[in-house]
Amino acid sequence: MISPRIVATDLDGTLLTSTGTITPRTRKALRSARAAGAEIVFVTARAPRGVRAIAEQTGVTGIAICSNGAVTYDVAADEIIHSRPLTPEAARTVAATLAEAIPGVGIAVETGRNVLTEAAYTRRLVDDLAYYREVGSVFDEGEPIVKLLAMSAAHTADEMFTAVVAAVEGQAEVTYSGVEGLLEISAPGVTKAGALDRLCRERGVEAGEVVAFGDMPNDLAVLAYAGAGYAMANAHHLVLAAIERRTLSNDEDGVAAVLEGLYG
Repeated sequence: MISPRIVATDLDGTLLTSTGTITPRTRKALRSARAAGAEIVFVTARAPRGVRAIAEQTGVTGIAICSNGAVTYDVAADEIIHSRPLTPEAARTVAATLAEAIPGVGIAVETGRNVLTEAAYTRRLVDDLAYYREVGSVFDEGEPIVKLLAMSAAHTADEMFTAVVAAVEGQAEVTYSGVEGLLEISAPGVTKAGALDRLCRERGVEAGEVVAFGDMPNDLAVLAYAGAGYAMANAHHLVLAAIERRTLSNDEDGVAAVLEGLYG
């Protein structure tokens, strides 16, 4: 594969090291890809607010696909340009299914800009504290439900996924991205790959002109979609089983190693 037109990369566990940083080697490789004419597209479970600082570090100022594909975000303008939220009715139905399958599950809602949480949802990210608001019911606030979050301290994400995925089939997309005990639920048909495909079609780019990188089950569709999809060496076992192409781990500049070969 020569000089892909789009580099689609996950962030956590992929482009970022385990300490959440971008190495000088990776920054240089991204610059080389851009200089060769490639567009860098972050394709992440993070909300837009979690992308801005990384974009500044890397000099990437174009489009980012956020919230597992539910949000398309213009980094330079700090503007959400496309969103596909869950309907309130579907979200309530899925939440009821979760509560039955996973007793004590905590529920939160990612709105695209903020996080609404119920009391049982105790997860907090230090950098995000200003964006959390605890409410009696996340469904009574009239906010868009970009992503429904379900947390259980008593279960792994694998266990939770197995418990609910069949029960909500057709009502929502269920996935997870590396946080133990956390499921991420989007509207039916919302995936990172779907949002990336829409972006590619707008640009006249074929899937074969895309190189992609990821490490978790929420990256599988993107890695399968791209002409060249690379699983990180540190990837989840489901990703390693499904994706043939491999690169080094996120702590070994795995993305940079591939980009250096493609763009010099």
